[in-house]
Amino acid sequence: MLLQVLGTAAGGGLPQWNCACPGCAGARAHPERRRRHASLAVRADAGRWYIVNATPDIGDQIEETPALHPGPAARQSPLAGVVLTDAELDHTLGVARLREADAVELVATTPVREALLAGPRLGAVLGPYTDLNWRELGAHPLTLGPELRVTAVPVAAKRPRYAAGTGADDPHWVVALVLTEPATGKSLLYAPALAAWPDAFQDAAQAADCVIVDGTFWDEDEPVRTGISARTASDMGHLPIDGPAGTACRLTSLDARCLYTHLNNTNPLTDPDDDRHKQLADRGLEVAADGMVIEL
Repeated sequence: MLLQVLGTAAGGGLPQWNCACPGCAGARAHPERRRRHASLAVRADAGRWYIVNATPDIGDQIEETPALHPGPAARQSPLAGVVLTDAELDHTLGVARLREADAVELVATTPVREALLAGPRLGAVLGPYTDLNWRELGAHPLTLGPELRVTAVPVAAKRPRYAAGTGADDPHWVVALVLTEPATGKSLLYAPALAAWPDAFQDAAQAADCVIVDGTFWDEDEPVRTGISARTASDMGHLPIDGPAGTACRLTSLDARCLYTHLNNTNPLTDPDDDRHKQLADRGLEVAADGMVIEL
């Protein structure tokens, strides 16, 4: 299995356009600290790739990834489709950037598809430009190509703000993805948003060769302490990395290679010199980097 990390930042990116917090200021002063919105490219077959989550940065992410460049024909693209983990704007706004395609394949759960069609009216807005071909994402493996199958693991019933009060309390609003290469059995568990750690997620994590999970906040009180919210990390739908309820202790017990993504601009891990990187390294854990290539 071959994959490339396209971005590792939470909503707003790093730096965020209207923020002068230490993380954003540090990224402006040191461009190497910049992070694009969290996304992933996974090879499905020779010359065919799927992108996980279409972020506002998708155009730049494609340009920075030679494997995703078009050619040799004038309008021949290796991008086969997009797999969505949820309906949040920072994971879906990039679909509109793909409107020049004859058709766009979108792989999503039922509540995510319905939210995007009813809220941002994705179908109506993009219909005059391109066809949206939806495929159902669920518990049964969906074949995306000879080298790639995908399965959804429900992790939260958190709706995006534009869909508040709509739909049922369905845990398929936010899912983790199990991406598997049939020939080798190698698998990746990808969960950029993780509000809970259900048994099914634990089973998938124990079976995976690589786990990339939500690293939005370092600790539970970070959003309150930094003044960005009156809610804690868990209340905002993100398990923290550190602390009694943190994910670090769970990941340490796994045999898989474990990395964090989806870092908020307030997260001290946005500073590569912060001592917390060593704390993670001592536990065998990593922070994913934009452009990182992982082969399983």
